[in-house]
Amino acid sequence: MTAVVDASVAIKWVFEEEGSGAARRLVLDELLVAPDLLFVECANVLRCKVRERALPPEQARQALLTIDATPIRTATTRRHASAAYAIAVEIGSSAYDALYLAVALAERAQMVTADVRFARLAMAHPIYADWVRPLG
Repeated sequence: MTAVVDASVAIKWVFEEEGSGAARRLVLDELLVAPDLLFVECANVLRCKVRERALPPEQARQALLTIDATPIRTATTRRHASAAYAIAVEIGSSAYDALYLAVALAERAQMVTADVRFARLAMAHPIYADWVRPLG
C-alpha cells in the first residue's frame, strides 16, 4: 500500500517519542511518497531543536541524513500547489499541511500524519475524511 507521509511522521523516524514505532513500521510496510517540501520541513524542525539546545548540531545533521536516506518517492511541490491552496481554504489549514493531502489525492493514497489538529480538520470534511489516517 502507498502512504503519503508528512514531517510529523518523518521526524519520529529519528527521535524516540510517542508514535515512533508506528512511524518506523510505515517504512517497512508501505511504499512512501511525500512532497519534496518534507525535507525542508524536517530541516526546520531540527534547526529549532538545535536553537533550543535540545539537540547538538551534528546530531541534527545526522538525523536529516537519515531522513534523506529513507526510501521515499518525492512529488514536486509546484505540481500540487494549486490543489494544496484549495484544500487549505476548504478546511482551514496551512497550505503546507494541505500539500501532503493534495499529493495523497493525486497518488490515490492515504496521507498519514501525527499532526492531530490537521487530521481533525481533514477528517471532518466529507471529501477528505477517507484520505487521511492518523499515525497510530
